[in-house]
Amino acid sequence: MLERLRDLEREYLDTEARLADPAVIGDQRRYAETARRYKELEAIVTRARQLEAAHDDLAAARELHAESAGEDRELLRDEIALAEAAIERLDEEIKVLLLPRDPNDDRNVIVEVRGAEGGEEANLFARDLFEMYRSYAGRRGWRFEILGSNPSDLGGFSEITFLLSGDGVWSRMKHEAGPHRVQRVPVTESQGRILTSSATVTVLPEADEVEVQLDPNDLQIDVYRSSGPGGQSVNTTDSAVRVTHRPSGIVVSMQDEKSQLQNRAKALQVLRARLLQREQERQSAELSDQRRGQIGGGGRSEKIRTYNFKENRVTDHRIGLTLYKLDRVLAGELDDVCDALVADERARQLRAAEGQSAA
Repeated sequence: MLERLRDLEREYLDTEARLADPAVIGDQRRYAETARRYKELEAIVTRARQLEAAHDDLAAARELHAESAGEDRELLRDEIALAEAAIERLDEEIKVLLLPRDPNDDRNVIVEVRGAEGGEEANLFARDLFEMYRSYAGRRGWRFEILGSNPSDLGGFSEITFLLSGDGVWSRMKHEAGPHRVQRVPVTESQGRILTSSATVTVLPEADEVEVQLDPNDLQIDVYRSSGPGGQSVNTTDSAVRVTHRPSGIVVSMQDEKSQLQNRAKALQVLRARLLQREQERQSAELSDQRRGQIGGGGRSEKIRTYNFKENRVTDHRIGLTLYKLDRVLAGELDDVCDALVADERARQLRAAEGQSAA
Protein backbone atom coordinates (compact mmCIF):
# COMPACT_ATOMS: atom_id res chain seq x y z
CA MET A 1 0.00 0.00 0.00
CA LEU A 2 2.90 2.36 0.73
CA GLU A 3 4.13 2.13 -2.88
CA ARG A 4 0.65 2.85 -4.16
CA LEU A 5 0.38 5.88 -1.89
CA ARG A 6 3.68 7.20 -3.26
CA ASP A 7 2.37 6.78 -6.81
CA LEU A 8 -0.81 8.64 -5.89
CA GLU A 9 1.17 11.49 -4.34
CA ARG A 10 3.12 11.86 -7.59
CA GLU A 11 -0.16 11.90 -9.51
CA TYR A 12 -1.52 14.46 -7.04
CA LEU A 13 1.40 16.84 -7.68
CA ASP A 14 1.06 16.34 -11.45
CA THR A 15 -2.70 16.99 -11.28
CA GLU A 16 -2.12 20.12 -9.22
CA ALA A 17 0.24 21.42 -11.92
CA ARG A 18 -2.27 20.62 -14.69
CA LEU A 19 -4.93 22.71 -12.95
CA ALA A 20 -2.76 25.75 -13.69
CA ASP A 21 -2.28 24.78 -17.37
CA PRO A 22 -4.03 27.32 -19.66
CA ALA A 23 -4.99 24.49 -22.05
CA VAL A 24 -6.82 22.69 -19.23
CA ILE A 25 -8.37 25.88 -17.88
CA GLY A 26 -9.72 26.68 -21.35
CA ASP A 27 -11.47 23.32 -21.68
CA GLN A 28 -14.41 23.35 -19.26
CA ARG A 29 -15.02 19.60 -19.35
CA ARG A 30 -11.33 18.71 -19.02
CA TYR A 31 -10.87 21.20 -16.18
CA ALA A 32 -13.89 19.78 -14.29
CA GLU A 33 -12.54 16.23 -14.62
CA THR A 34 -9.07 17.33 -13.51
CA ALA A 35 -10.48 19.24 -10.53
CA ARG A 36 -12.56 16.21 -9.52
CA ARG A 37 -9.52 13.93 -9.65
CA TYR A 38 -7.48 16.49 -7.70
CA LYS A 39 -10.10 16.53 -4.95
CA GLU A 40 -10.07 12.71 -4.75
CA LEU A 41 -6.27 12.59 -4.58
CA GLU A 42 -6.11 15.42 -2.05
CA ALA A 43 -8.18 13.42 0.45
CA ILE A 44 -5.89 10.39 0.07
CA VAL A 45 -2.60 12.31 0.09
CA THR A 46 -3.61 14.37 3.13
CA ARG A 47 -4.26 11.22 5.14
CA ALA A 48 -1.13 9.52 3.79
CA ARG A 49 0.96 12.43 5.05
CA GLN A 50 -0.84 12.34 8.39
CA LEU A 51 -0.15 8.60 8.57
CA GLU A 52 3.55 9.12 7.91
CA ALA A 53 3.67 11.80 10.62
CA ALA A 54 1.87 9.47 13.06
CA HIS A 55 4.42 6.72 12.41
CA ASP A 56 7.24 9.21 13.06
CA ASP A 57 5.55 10.32 16.29
CA LEU A 58 5.15 6.72 17.39
CA ALA A 59 8.80 5.88 16.71
CA ALA A 60 9.99 8.95 18.60
CA ALA A 61 7.68 8.30 21.56
CA ARG A 62 8.80 4.67 21.82
CA GLU A 63 12.44 5.68 21.74
CA LEU A 64 11.96 8.27 24.49
CA HIS A 65 9.81 5.86 26.48
CA ALA A 66 12.62 3.32 26.58
CA GLU A 67 14.96 5.92 28.10
CA SER A 68 12.51 7.56 30.52
CA ALA A 69 11.29 6.87 34.03
CA GLY A 70 8.58 7.93 36.48
CA GLU A 71 5.97 10.48 35.40
CA ASP A 72 7.60 11.10 32.02
CA ARG A 73 7.31 7.41 31.23
CA GLU A 74 3.56 7.49 31.92
CA LEU A 75 3.07 10.57 29.70
CA LEU A 76 5.00 8.92 26.87
CA ARG A 77 2.89 5.78 27.21
CA ASP A 78 -0.16 7.98 26.60
CA GLU A 79 1.52 9.49 23.53
CA ILE A 80 2.26 6.02 22.21
CA ALA A 81 -1.40 5.01 22.65
CA LEU A 82 -2.59 8.15 20.85
CA ALA A 83 -0.18 7.59 17.95
CA GLU A 84 -1.22 3.94 17.62
CA ALA A 85 -4.90 4.92 17.60
CA ALA A 86 -4.24 7.58 14.95
CA ILE A 87 -2.38 5.05 12.77
CA GLU A 88 -5.23 2.56 13.05
CA ARG A 89 -7.84 5.19 12.18
CA LEU A 90 -5.87 6.60 9.24
CA ASP A 91 -5.17 3.09 7.90
CA GLU A 92 -8.90 2.38 7.78
CA GLU A 93 -9.74 5.76 6.22
CA ILE A 94 -7.12 5.26 3.51
CA LYS A 95 -8.38 1.75 2.75
CA VAL A 96 -11.86 3.17 2.20
CA LEU A 97 -10.54 5.99 0.00
CA LEU A 98 -8.59 3.49 -2.10
CA LEU A 99 -11.69 1.43 -2.87
CA PRO A 100 -12.85 1.58 -6.52
CA ARG A 101 -15.11 4.57 -7.06
CA ASP A 102 -18.64 4.17 -8.27
CA PRO A 103 -18.60 5.80 -11.73
CA ASN A 104 -21.81 7.65 -10.84
CA ASP A 105 -20.57 9.16 -7.57
CA ASP A 106 -20.38 12.71 -8.96
CA ARG A 107 -23.71 12.58 -10.73
CA ASN A 108 -27.07 13.98 -9.76
CA VAL A 109 -29.95 11.53 -9.71
CA ILE A 110 -33.38 11.21 -11.24
CA VAL A 111 -35.78 9.36 -8.95
CA GLU A 112 -38.98 7.71 -10.13
CA VAL A 113 -41.55 6.61 -7.54
CA ARG A 114 -44.53 4.53 -8.66
CA GLY A 115 -47.48 2.96 -6.90
CA ALA A 116 -47.30 -0.83 -7.36
CA GLU A 117 -49.52 -3.43 -5.65
CA GLY A 118 -52.43 -2.19 -3.58
CA GLY A 119 -54.43 0.05 -5.88
CA GLU A 120 -55.09 3.56 -4.59
CA GLU A 121 -53.37 2.79 -1.28
CA ALA A 122 -50.16 2.06 -3.21
CA ASN A 123 -50.44 5.46 -4.91
CA LEU A 124 -50.92 7.17 -1.53
CA PHE A 125 -47.83 5.37 -0.24
CA ALA A 126 -45.91 6.55 -3.32
CA ARG A 127 -46.79 10.09 -2.26
CA ASP A 128 -45.52 9.38 1.28
CA LEU A 129 -42.19 8.20 -0.15
CA PHE A 130 -42.01 11.26 -2.39
CA GLU A 131 -42.60 13.58 0.59
CA MET A 132 -39.97 11.64 2.60
CA TYR A 133 -37.34 12.16 -0.10
CA ARG A 134 -38.27 15.80 -0.54
CA SER A 135 -37.81 16.40 3.19
CA TYR A 136 -34.56 14.45 3.20
CA ALA A 137 -33.27 16.56 0.31
CA GLY A 138 -34.00 19.68 2.34
CA ARG A 139 -32.07 18.32 5.32
CA ARG A 140 -29.07 17.46 3.12
CA GLY A 141 -29.12 20.80 1.32
CA TRP A 142 -29.81 19.19 -2.05
CA ARG A 143 -31.62 20.94 -4.87
CA PHE A 144 -35.01 19.38 -5.59
CA GLU A 145 -36.96 19.66 -8.83
CA ILE A 146 -40.11 17.82 -9.89
CA LEU A 147 -39.83 16.68 -13.51
CA GLY A 148 -43.23 15.07 -13.98
CA SER A 149 -46.10 13.45 -12.11
CA ASN A 150 -49.34 11.52 -12.57
CA PRO A 151 -51.64 12.28 -9.61
CA SER A 152 -54.18 9.67 -8.57
CA ASP A 153 -57.83 10.13 -7.61
CA LEU A 154 -57.31 10.34 -3.83
CA GLY A 155 -54.27 12.63 -3.88
CA GLY A 156 -51.53 10.06 -4.30
CA PHE A 157 -49.24 9.47 -7.26
CA SER A 158 -49.39 6.61 -9.70
CA GLU A 159 -45.98 7.97 -10.74
CA ILE A 160 -43.78 10.95 -9.90
CA THR A 161 -40.31 11.78 -11.20
CA PHE A 162 -37.90 14.28 -9.66
CA LEU A 163 -34.29 15.44 -9.87
CA LEU A 164 -31.95 15.66 -6.87
CA SER A 165 -28.73 17.65 -7.17
CA GLY A 166 -25.95 18.05 -4.61
CA ASP A 167 -22.95 16.53 -2.86
CA GLY A 168 -23.16 12.79 -2.26
CA VAL A 169 -26.62 12.46 -3.73
CA TRP A 170 -25.90 9.28 -5.74
CA SER A 171 -23.91 7.52 -3.02
CA ARG A 172 -26.81 7.92 -0.58
CA MET A 173 -29.84 7.65 -2.85
CA LYS A 174 -28.77 4.64 -4.92
CA HIS A 175 -29.63 2.37 -1.97
CA GLU A 176 -33.25 3.57 -2.09
CA ALA A 177 -33.88 1.78 -5.37
CA GLY A 178 -36.23 -1.17 -5.13
CA PRO A 179 -39.70 -2.18 -3.90
CA HIS A 180 -40.87 -0.58 -0.64
CA ARG A 181 -43.67 -2.22 1.35
CA VAL A 182 -46.16 -0.53 3.67
CA GLN A 183 -48.37 -2.16 6.32
CA ARG A 184 -51.19 0.05 7.63
CA VAL A 185 -54.93 0.64 7.67
CA PRO A 186 -55.72 2.32 4.33
CA VAL A 187 -58.02 5.32 4.17
CA THR A 188 -60.21 3.22 1.87
CA GLU A 189 -60.57 0.43 4.49
CA SER A 190 -63.88 0.67 6.38
CA GLN A 191 -63.29 -2.22 8.83
CA GLY A 192 -59.94 -1.11 10.21
CA ARG A 193 -57.93 -4.00 8.76
CA ILE A 194 -54.18 -3.63 8.25
CA LEU A 195 -53.34 -4.24 4.60
CA THR A 196 -50.05 -4.50 2.74
CA SER A 197 -49.26 -2.40 -0.32
CA SER A 198 -46.10 -1.48 -2.18
CA ALA A 199 -44.43 1.19 -4.28
CA THR A 200 -41.29 0.98 -6.38
CA VAL A 201 -38.40 3.44 -6.42
CA THR A 202 -35.99 3.71 -9.34
CA VAL A 203 -32.80 5.79 -9.01
CA LEU A 204 -31.13 6.84 -12.26
CA PRO A 205 -27.79 8.65 -12.69
CA GLU A 206 -28.35 11.90 -14.57
CA ALA A 207 -26.67 12.05 -17.99
CA ASP A 208 -25.64 15.20 -19.83
CA GLU A 209 -26.16 15.85 -23.53
CA VAL A 210 -22.50 15.16 -24.38
CA GLU A 211 -22.55 11.68 -22.84
CA VAL A 212 -25.84 10.56 -24.37
CA GLN A 213 -26.46 12.09 -27.77
CA LEU A 214 -29.95 11.60 -29.13
CA ASP A 215 -30.47 11.29 -32.87
CA PRO A 216 -33.69 13.18 -33.76
CA ASN A 217 -34.42 10.45 -36.31
CA ASP A 218 -34.63 7.93 -33.46
CA LEU A 219 -37.30 9.91 -31.63
CA GLN A 220 -41.04 9.84 -32.04
CA ILE A 221 -42.52 12.86 -30.28
CA ASP A 222 -46.27 13.07 -29.68
CA VAL A 223 -48.13 15.93 -28.05
CA TYR A 224 -51.50 15.83 -26.31
CA ARG A 225 -53.54 17.61 -23.66
CA SER A 226 -52.54 17.18 -20.03
CA SER A 227 -54.87 15.13 -17.86
CA GLY A 228 -55.39 14.93 -14.11
CA PRO A 229 -56.89 12.33 -11.75
CA GLY A 230 -59.68 10.37 -13.42
CA GLY A 231 -58.41 11.35 -16.85
CA GLN A 232 -60.06 14.77 -17.01
CA SER A 233 -58.32 17.39 -19.13
CA VAL A 234 -56.49 20.04 -17.13
CA ASN A 235 -55.21 22.08 -20.07
CA THR A 236 -56.79 23.51 -23.20
CA THR A 237 -53.59 23.26 -25.27
CA ASP A 238 -51.50 20.29 -26.43
CA SER A 239 -48.68 20.89 -23.94
CA ALA A 240 -48.08 17.32 -22.73
CA VAL A 241 -45.28 15.46 -24.50
CA ARG A 242 -44.59 11.78 -25.02
CA VAL A 243 -41.16 10.82 -26.37
CA THR A 244 -40.55 7.33 -27.75
CA HIS A 245 -36.97 6.25 -28.38
CA ARG A 246 -37.44 3.84 -31.29
CA PRO A 247 -34.19 1.81 -30.97
CA SER A 248 -34.72 0.99 -27.28
CA GLY A 249 -38.50 1.20 -27.04
CA ILE A 250 -38.23 3.51 -23.99
CA VAL A 251 -41.18 5.86 -23.61
CA VAL A 252 -41.14 8.99 -21.42
CA SER A 253 -44.15 11.25 -20.89
CA MET A 254 -44.21 14.69 -19.25
CA GLN A 255 -47.18 16.99 -18.68
CA ASP A 256 -46.56 19.06 -15.55
CA GLU A 257 -45.36 22.22 -17.32
CA LYS A 258 -47.69 24.48 -19.28
CA SER A 259 -45.06 24.82 -21.97
CA GLN A 260 -44.66 22.05 -24.54
CA LEU A 261 -40.96 22.95 -24.86
CA GLN A 262 -40.39 22.58 -21.11
CA ASN A 263 -42.15 19.21 -21.01
CA ARG A 264 -40.10 18.06 -23.98
CA ALA A 265 -36.83 19.13 -22.34
CA LYS A 266 -37.69 17.24 -19.15
CA ALA A 267 -38.73 14.15 -21.06
CA LEU A 268 -35.40 14.13 -22.92
CA GLN A 269 -33.57 14.59 -19.61
CA VAL A 270 -35.21 11.46 -18.19
CA LEU A 271 -34.68 9.58 -21.46
CA ARG A 272 -30.94 10.30 -21.38
CA ALA A 273 -30.74 9.04 -17.80
CA ARG A 274 -32.50 5.80 -18.73
CA LEU A 275 -30.27 5.30 -21.77
CA LEU A 276 -27.13 5.98 -19.72
CA GLN A 277 -28.10 3.39 -17.17
CA ARG A 278 -28.96 0.90 -19.91
CA GLU A 279 -25.51 1.36 -21.44
CA GLN A 280 -23.83 0.97 -18.04
CA GLU A 281 -25.76 -2.24 -17.52
CA ARG A 282 -24.72 -3.52 -20.92
CA GLN A 283 -21.08 -2.95 -20.02
CA SER A 284 -21.32 -4.65 -16.66
CA ALA A 285 -23.24 -7.80 -15.77
CA GLU A 286 -23.05 -6.79 -12.11
CA LEU A 287 -24.78 -3.49 -12.80
CA SER A 288 -27.38 -5.35 -14.83
CA ASP A 289 -28.16 -7.58 -11.88
CA GLN A 290 -28.35 -4.48 -9.68
CA ARG A 291 -30.85 -2.84 -12.03
CA ARG A 292 -33.11 -5.89 -12.13
CA GLY A 293 -33.01 -5.91 -8.34
CA GLN A 294 -34.17 -2.30 -8.19
CA ILE A 295 -37.57 -2.90 -9.69
CA GLY A 296 -38.35 -6.58 -9.26
CA GLY A 297 -41.97 -7.11 -10.00
CA GLY A 298 -43.17 -4.57 -7.47
CA GLY A 299 -44.70 -7.44 -5.53
CA ARG A 300 -45.15 -7.55 -1.77
CA SER A 301 -42.66 -10.41 -1.36
CA GLU A 302 -39.90 -8.57 -3.25
CA LYS A 303 -39.14 -5.80 -0.83
CA ILE A 304 -36.07 -3.95 0.33
CA ARG A 305 -37.82 -2.13 3.18
CA THR A 306 -41.01 -2.39 5.20
CA TYR A 307 -42.86 0.54 6.82
CA ASN A 308 -45.18 -0.73 9.59
CA PHE A 309 -47.44 2.05 10.90
CA LYS A 310 -48.94 0.14 13.83
CA GLU A 311 -45.50 -0.52 15.34
CA ASN A 312 -44.00 2.78 14.16
CA ARG A 313 -41.32 0.55 12.62
CA VAL A 314 -39.02 0.71 9.60
CA THR A 315 -37.07 -2.42 8.65
CA ASP A 316 -34.45 -2.55 5.92
CA HIS A 317 -34.31 -6.22 4.97
CA ARG A 318 -30.97 -6.05 3.15
CA ILE A 319 -28.98 -5.31 6.29
CA GLY A 320 -31.42 -6.40 9.01
CA LEU A 321 -31.80 -2.85 10.35
CA THR A 322 -34.95 -2.05 12.36
CA LEU A 323 -35.81 1.41 13.70
CA TYR A 324 -38.87 2.23 15.78
CA LYS A 325 -39.27 5.79 14.52
CA LEU A 326 -41.28 5.49 11.33
CA ASP A 327 -42.82 8.92 11.85
CA ARG A 328 -39.39 10.57 11.91
CA VAL A 329 -38.11 8.60 8.94
CA LEU A 330 -41.12 9.63 6.85
CA ALA A 331 -40.43 13.21 7.95
CA GLY A 332 -37.07 12.98 6.20
CA GLU A 333 -34.78 11.67 8.97
CA LEU A 334 -33.21 9.06 6.70
CA ASP A 335 -29.56 9.42 7.71
CA ASP A 336 -29.58 6.50 10.16
CA VAL A 337 -30.79 4.21 7.37
CA CYS A 338 -28.53 5.66 4.67
CA ASP A 339 -25.45 5.66 6.93
CA ALA A 340 -25.98 1.99 7.73
CA LEU A 341 -26.39 1.08 4.05
CA VAL A 342 -23.28 3.02 3.03
CA ALA A 343 -21.29 1.40 5.86
CA ASP A 344 -22.49 -2.06 4.80
CA GLU A 345 -21.45 -1.40 1.19
CA ARG A 346 -17.98 -0.26 2.29
CA ALA A 347 -17.55 -3.27 4.57
CA ARG A 348 -18.38 -5.62 1.70
CA GLN A 349 -15.98 -3.79 -0.60
CA LEU A 350 -13.21 -3.95 2.00
CA ARG A 351 -13.75 -7.68 2.51
CA ALA A 352 -13.59 -8.21 -1.25
CA ALA A 353 -10.41 -6.11 -1.52
CA GLU A 354 -8.79 -8.02 1.35
CA GLY A 355 -9.77 -11.31 -0.27
CA GLN A 356 -8.14 -10.26 -3.55
CA SER A 357 -4.98 -9.21 -1.70
CA ALA A 358 -4.81 -12.54 0.12
CA ALA A 359 -5.24 -14.42 -3.15
